[in-house]
Amino acid sequence: MNDEEREERIAAGFAAGDEGCTEAVYRRWRPLVHSLARRSLGDEREAEDVTQQVFLAAWRGRGGYRPGPGGLGAWLTGITRHKVADALEARTRRARAAAAAARAFPGLVPHPGTPAWPEPEPERVVDRVLVLGELARLPSAQQRVVRLAFYGDLTQSQIAARTGLPLGTVKSHMRRALHCLRQSLNGAGTVRVAPVPARTRSLGAPAG
Repeated sequence: MNDEEREERIAAGFAAGDEGCTEAVYRRWRPLVHSLARRSLGDEREAEDVTQQVFLAAWRGRGGYRPGPGGLGAWLTGITRHKVADALEARTRRARAAAAAARAFPGLVPHPGTPAWPEPEPERVVDRVLVLGELARLPSAQQRVVRLAFYGDLTQSQIAARTGLPLGTVKSHMRRALHCLRQSLNGAGTVRVAPVPARTRSLGAPAG
C-alpha cells in the first residue's frame, strides 16, 4: 500500500468515526494545521487554540467529508483558514473593545502604549470593563465603598472617616460587595476578581 492509498484509508476511517484513524489523522496533519495557524496569527497560544478548534470542528463535521483534490489535508486546510479568520476577527473585536474602554474610562483604563501600560493587552481591558459593569449593578453604598478601597487605596477606617459611615457598616458593605462580584464574575466563567488588598483585608474584608 502506497502513501496515497494509506491516507485515503485513514481518511475513510476518520469519516466513519474510527478512533485509531482519528488519532492517525491528528498525528499526520497537526503539524500542517499548526504551522498555517502560527504563520497567519503570529502568536503561539492563538495558533495552538486554533489547532484544537480545527480538529474539533473536523471531528464534528466528519460526516460531511468527501474525498477531493488534496484529500483530507486540503479539507483540513480549508477548516484552518476559516478558524484563522475567526481568530483574527475576534482579535479585532478585542482591540476595538480595548480602545472603546480606554475612551470611556480614561481614569481607570490606561491607553495602550502609555507608560502605565507598556504593551497593548485588550483582554485585560475587557476584563476590567466587565468588572466595572458588574460593579455598577451593586447598591450605591456598596459601590462607593469598593471604589474608595480599590481605586482610592483607602483602608476601611479611612473609608468610614471619609463617608461618615460606622466602621462595621463599611466592613459589611465590603463583604457583601466582594461576595456578589465574585459570584457574578467567577461563576459566569469570565474574569477572576483580584484578591483584596492587604490593607483592606486586615480590617475585616474576606481574603481573596
